Amino acid sequence: MTKKEEFIKIYTEKITRDGADKLLEYLLSSASDFFTAPASTRFHGSYEGGLLEHSLNVYYCLEDYLSRPRVRETYGFNCSEESCAIVSLLHDLCKVNCYKKGTRNVKDKNGVWQTVPTYEFNDEMPYGHGEKSVYIINGFMRLSREEAFAIRYHMGFAGGEDERNVGSAFAMYPLAFALSTADMEATYFLE
Repeated sequence: MTKKEEFIKIYTEKITRDGADKLLEYLLSSASDFFTAPASTRFHGSYEGGLLEHSLNVYYCLEDYLSRPRVRETYGFNCSEESCAIVSLLHDLCKVNCYKKGTRNVKDKNGVWQTVPTYEFNDEMPYGHGEKSVYIINGFMRLSREEAFAIRYHMGFAGGEDERNVGSAFAMYPLAFALSTADMEATYFLE
């Protein structure tokens, strides 16, 4: 099974709310590069299909986090399979259609300049990071408040946000903390 098929399988099995089919239709259309886009220009997933791979990695990391006995028993945190799939698979929709192929010159190990392929970031809808993903998703299907906050603050304290807002969001909406943890785990340990 390809990563694209894996994504579609999880998405269609777990996400069933009104509008989910239209969002998937958009992601599969020529108007979206979700399945081929990188996840970044130079860091994690900076290759074709990196965004798709990152989204799946976050899904599996979040699923694992939410299944831990400490999370379920000690914290009393329970999240539906649908919410888990929505926030993890769709948290970075803000990156769709933002990366363009380009080249840059770098020196090889012998000090000789080489032209290498790269991605350049060009966001034609600069609405922020997490908030842009929430905006895009809400154009197709309604998010719960906790889902919206989880996606909005998935960068956690690494996102350049006011730390008081991040801390408040984490305290009020445990899914925000869980998604941020899964995103960091995927970014720094898997990619």
